[in-house]
Amino acid sequence: MSVAFAGNSTPGTSREAGPLRVMIVDDSVVIRGLISRWIGAEHDMEVAASLRTGLEAVNQLERINPDVAVLDIEMPELDGLSALPRLLAKKRDLVIIMASTLTRRNAEISFKALSLGAADYIPKPESTREASAADTFHHDLIQKIRHLGARLRRKPAVASPPLAPASPAPAARAPAIAPRPAAPAPALHAPSSGALSTRPFSTQAPKVLLIGSSTGGPQALMALVAELGPVIDRFPVLITQHMPPTFTTILAEHLARSSRRPAAEAVDGEPVKPGRIYLAPGGKHMRLARSGVDTVIALDDGPAVNFCKPAVDPLFTSAVDVWHGAILSVILTGMGSDGMRGGKDIVAAGGSVIAQDEASSVVWGMPGAAANAGICAAILPLNQIGAKVNRLFAGDRA
Repeated sequence: MSVAFAGNSTPGTSREAGPLRVMIVDDSVVIRGLISRWIGAEHDMEVAASLRTGLEAVNQLERINPDVAVLDIEMPELDGLSALPRLLAKKRDLVIIMASTLTRRNAEISFKALSLGAADYIPKPESTREASAADTFHHDLIQKIRHLGARLRRKPAVASPPLAPASPAPAARAPAIAPRPAAPAPALHAPSSGALSTRPFSTQAPKVLLIGSSTGGPQALMALVAELGPVIDRFPVLITQHMPPTFTTILAEHLARSSRRPAAEAVDGEPVKPGRIYLAPGGKHMRLARSGVDTVIALDDGPAVNFCKPAVDPLFTSAVDVWHGAILSVILTGMGSDGMRGGKDIVAAGGSVIAQDEASSVVWGMPGAAANAGICAAILPLNQIGAKVNRLFAGDRA
C-alpha cells in the first residue's frame, strides 16, 4: 500500500521552504523500504510517496506533488522511461533521478532518459546484502537528492544541451531533442561566481587538455567536445567523469559521435597520443606516467578519492609529473570538490584551470570549489568554454 502525504504547494510549482518531498517509484519492496528509511533519517527531506509502478506515479502526481522522484527503469504497467515524459508534462520542474542496475541496456536507457529531461541517474546495487555497494548507493542517492533538489529553491538557469543520440547519427547533424532547462546549483558556497577573482593564464603553451566532471557532466561533455575538433586533432584529451562501469562505455560512444573523433575508455599501459579522447573507465582511477619517451595510461584500482572512483584529482595531479606546467584543465558541473586539489597542483606547476560558471552548471560544487580556491584563470558559461579552449591551444595567452 502506498504512503502519501499531501503537498503544500500547487502542482507544477516548487516549494520554497521545508523538507524536500521525495517520491520513490520502484517495483522492489526491498529497495523502496531501504530508500524510505534513508530519506526518513535526513532532516531536510521526507518521503512523499512510495509507489510500485510508473503508472501509479503518473496518476497520483498532482495529489502527491513531490519535489524529487527516484524512478526505477524496469517496472510493470509503465516503465521508468515511458513514465518520465508523462511526469514532466504534469510537473515541468520535477527533479527525476533514474535508478537502474548496471547492465548495458539500462545504461543506454539512462542516457536516453537524460536527453528526455531526467536530472541524473544512479546505479542500484545488484544485491543490497553487499555492505559496500549498499553504502555507496546510500551516500550517492542522498547527495543527489539533496543537491539536485536544492535547485528548486532557486531561479531557473540556462538550458543544458541534450545528449547525443543512442544510435549513430548521419554525418550532417544529429536529430534535435528538446532539452530540459538545466538547474542552478545549491547555494552552498559563499560569493557568486561573477564576483570571484581569477588569475592570469599560463604563459606556457598547453600540450594536453584535461577535463573533470560529475553531476550534469554527460550533457556538458557532449556540448564541449563537439566544439573541440581542432584541439583533439593536435593534442591528447583526457576526461574523468564520475560514472560507474558500463556507463563509461556508453559515454565514450557518445563522446565519439559528438566530437566525430575516436573516443574510448582508457586501457592500462596504452600510449597517450593526439587525435583521440581518453575516458577514465568506471571503477578505476586514470593516472598518467612516463614510459621511456612515451606518456602512458596507468589505471589504478586503489580506494575511492573524494568518495569517487574514478576521481579527477588523480588525473590532474599525475599529469603534472608528465607535462609540468604545459597543462590546460577544465572543471565542469558536479557535486563535491573533486578536481580542486589537482587543479592547485596544476597551477603551482605553471598550468591553467578553467571552471564552468554557476549559472550553466547543474551543480556548482566542483567548479565552485576551484573558483573559490582562487586557482581559476577563467570562470565561463558552458557555451563559451569550447571557444576559449580553442583559442588557448591556438596561441592565445590572455
